[in-house]
Amino acid sequence: MARASLFPLLIAAALAGCGNSAPETGPFAPGVARGEGVDPMLVGHRLMAAGEYELAVQSFSRAALDRGLDAEVLTGIGSAYLGLGRLGQAESLLRDAIDKDETSPEAWNNLGVVLMERGEVAEAAQVFRRAYAIDNGESDSIRDNLRLALAKMENPVYDQAPEQDYKVVRRGSSDFLIRKIP
Repeated sequence: MARASLFPLLIAAALAGCGNSAPETGPFAPGVARGEGVDPMLVGHRLMAAGEYELAVQSFSRAALDRGLDAEVLTGIGSAYLGLGRLGQAESLLRDAIDKDETSPEAWNNLGVVLMERGEVAEAAQVFRRAYAIDNGESDSIRDNLRLALAKMENPVYDQAPEQDYKVVRRGSSDFLIRKIP
């Protein structure tokens, strides 16, 4: 009978050793790391530097969930849209960023780039002047953009094609001649 009373004690001791020593964390799978992720603004800026503008928009949008639509987030999304060639959206977002923070030279500069792309050179020059003043002339890229805008204002290029009084005439198999049109 000693064996019969010893058997339940052995099973109880064996089951006690099988207990879970880790605290119960809920219905999630064990081993899921809980911690701080990388700042989505930092990720967005790195994606911009890599030319991954669509992914940068997504990263800046994730940052907006945490921070709200502050000037830095709006500038990031607007700059990413500029990289994608979505000038209307970029202009709108950059103007909103400037409304929230008028002291951001990056937002002013990027707005100037959008305006240059849209052919609004005079307004772009004013925007670049503002960015250059806010930045105290420390950024070479803003200075270069301002110079380009001022040069385009002084020497505008017209989109009209000049009338041609000449035509190319083929002579033989690989000989071409330019002749005046009668």
